[in-house]
Amino acid sequence: MVKRISVEGYEAVKKAIDENSKANSLFVLFCGSKDDKGQSWCPDCVSAEPVIEEGLKIAPEDSVFIYCSVGDRTYWKNPNNEFRKDEKLRLTGVPILIKWNTIMKEEC
Repeated sequence: MVKRISVEGYEAVKKAIDENSKANSLFVLFCGSKDDKGQSWCPDCVSAEPVIEEGLKIAPEDSVFIYCSVGDRTYWKNPNNEFRKDEKLRLTGVPILIKWNTIMKEEC
């Protein structure tokens, strides 16, 4: 079974990644934060969620999946937010799904 973790914000996701960095398969999804009705301000995030959920059904059983809310639209659009400025993350858009500890991304 895939272990699921949901966090809000930059510091929380860094902590969750650090605490789960030894997982065999660590996936991190960055999406726009949701409102009180459970809807993200980001339409692409809304469209991606069911696809990602289907993919998690075939993920290795010992996988860890971290869902990170990056903040509201105003915060996300600020070019100086932590997600964009972090030298290892350098997020440029949401949604972004990263398989951690692969050749494409290094640990924060």
